Amino acid sequence: MGASDGAAAGSSYYPVQFENISGATCNLYGYPGVSFVTGAGGSQIGLPATEDPVHPRQFIDLAPGQTAHAELQVTDALNYSSADCGLVTASWVRIYPPNQTSPLYATFTTQTCSKPEHMLAVETVQPGATGA
Repeated sequence: MGASDGAAAGSSYYPVQFENISGATCNLYGYPGVSFVTGAGGSQIGLPATEDPVHPRQFIDLAPGQTAHAELQVTDALNYSSADCGLVTASWVRIYPPNQTSPLYATFTTQTCSKPEHMLAVETVQPGATGA
């Protein structure tokens, strides 16, 4: 995950990149699963990302060395009242590539809500590193 690509109404956007590091072509289709967690292998914090249908689902064939991405929207936790939010600091994000059952983990430090507020939204996987 990289630096913020932009912001809108108290949100920031980040590309979640999937690089094929194997020696064979792999396929991605649909939405990754994304949530904040207490650590690699740790407990989920708050709700998982909702699916943002801005792009249709498409099959992505990734040859070795190629990259695909999905945009992740992270809402600013300070948009919510402290009573509704249960403000905590998350230091990790858990990502399930589409149609996979083994998660990947990345460090990502931000304030988030521990109560059931929608803090994350993710788009479908698209070709290329950042949509460019």
